[in-house]
Amino acid sequence: MRTAEVTRTTGETRITLRLDLDGGEVAVRTGVGFFDHMLTGFARHGGFGVEITCTGDTWVDDHHSVEDVGICLGMAFAQALGEMRGVERFGHIILPMDEALILAAVDLSGRGMLCWDVTLPTEKVGTFDTELAKEFWLAFSRKANCTLHLRMLAGENSHHIIEGIFKAAARSLKMAVRLDGTDNVPSTKGILV
Repeated sequence: MRTAEVTRTTGETRITLRLDLDGGEVAVRTGVGFFDHMLTGFARHGGFGVEITCTGDTWVDDHHSVEDVGICLGMAFAQALGEMRGVERFGHIILPMDEALILAAVDLSGRGMLCWDVTLPTEKVGTFDTELAKEFWLAFSRKANCTLHLRMLAGENSHHIIEGIFKAAARSLKMAVRLDGTDNVPSTKGILV
């Protein structure tokens, strides 16, 4: 089974997370409404089973909750993929979300890196600090040990841009984690690190 469970407790957050790369229940409760919406879209468009509960110090702001969920989700992907035997490894998409157009490309390389080329026109979507979108994907890519490119090709509405990013990343990851029918590690080195 390509599943993982992660629990993380710090002085700022308490998180429990379950991931099934091949589907399942989606239930997200982080205490940050817009973020819940983005994570739910991510799970549905990726075809992932995702259950997340986060209690964070949102009276300070949403930063710790968003970043720590990114850490946990990245750890869960790395755990669920294991040695990455039999996965496609690469995934990519150009995804429209109304006027926004987002390019996402992922390599399950074993090397965590985010390449971010996104300009968000507003500082907030509702009460959500838009800069936290980058913080989430930075934490995720580092802990998932993947190289992730996210690029905005067009867009005017911050909600649409961020939603497009989450959906595009989901579709790219869905492609990358897909099983190719072999037991091979998709690398000429025989290992992904």
